[in-house]
Amino acid sequence: MTEFHTQLRGRAREALRQLAEAQAAGEDYSVDVHTGELESISRTADEHGVRVPELEAFRQSHAA
Repeated sequence: MTEFHTQLRGRAREALRQLAEAQAAGEDYSVDVHTGELESISRTADEHGVRVPELEAFRQSHAA
């Protein structure tokens, strides 16, 4: 696993944690911010051909 991959996975875990906290607190703006961050991380992973297992459930729940 490369440093890039490690960093993406860490960012994904942190954003997912923050998203869950925002959802539990009913903070709609923070939910939007963290959802956008996860979408960005997901796009970056796709562009570089990196699989980020932490994003699988998020991707399925936000599929267009």
